[in-house]
Amino acid sequence: MSCKSYAIADVMKNDPDANVLAIDGGGTHCRIAYGSCENHSLVDMGAANVSSDFEGALNTILGGVEALCAKLQMPVADLIDCPCYIGVAGVSGPQMAARLRKALPFSHVQVTDDRPPALRGALGAKDGAIAHCGTGSFWGVQLGGTQKFAGGWGYVLGDEASGHWLGRAALSATLETVDRRRRTTDFSQSLLAQYDGAAGIVRFATHARPDEVAALAPLVCSAAAQDDPLALALMQAGAQEITQSLTDLGWHEGLDLCLTGGLGGQYRPYLPPALQARITAPAAAPIIGALALASDFAREGVA
Repeated sequence: MSCKSYAIADVMKNDPDANVLAIDGGGTHCRIAYGSCENHSLVDMGAANVSSDFEGALNTILGGVEALCAKLQMPVADLIDCPCYIGVAGVSGPQMAARLRKALPFSHVQVTDDRPPALRGALGAKDGAIAHCGTGSFWGVQLGGTQKFAGGWGYVLGDEASGHWLGRAALSATLETVDRRRRTTDFSQSLLAQYDGAAGIVRFATHARPDEVAALAPLVCSAAAQDDPLALALMQAGAQEITQSLTDLGWHEGLDLCLTGGLGGQYRPYLPPALQARITAPAAAPIIGALALASDFAREGVA
């Protein structure tokens, strides 16, 4: 499978069988694929967020391209001449996209953040919405081929209903039980024991990485499933964030909804019935969405 089988001019003339390069990078891993949605080779690398670690993300992408070429037994020069779509975390606007585009060797490349491939992968070409809740979060709606997004601004200023948001809320609410602003529950007591009291919670939260705070989210989900009042309130608050965000983007009854990310599906029981009734499994992973967007990019003839 070589890019030399397809000259760029042929790719731009709507060759449905043309091979493309796609990169989907996030805070957990970066996947790089070459081929088509139906037939491709793939490598899985480490995290890639160009906002928090530009050089690290760049090295991850370039290392992944080299690993993919080794897997395909083809020269890197062949691969970098193919139409390429990159959707990577931390691309907060045109300036960052241009910086990444300039730093990479690809001849024909489109750069966005990591939300479009997630939405396209989950829905394919059909109308619908996505609520993605992992370590971070974002919301998206696809209508008539047009995508709209909200969220994804990071844990400092946003990421409502994400793993980090939920873990931080659990710690904060537990401190409120110490102040008798909330009723003590088994879950709050367990967190106090886990961190050796309120002072330990403060020490942990002061120095913890986002993924370490997000690691508390499964504990909240488990406690809520056992009807712990504090954990239930936190899950309901997260579900309200999802509901309001999707409504603001234009979700309405009749549109399918995909809950993605490690935490997304955990909110299902706490969402309004109208949303629950439209929940459907994602059609494909974000890397497939990135391959589809790469093919779109090639067919549009953008160089």
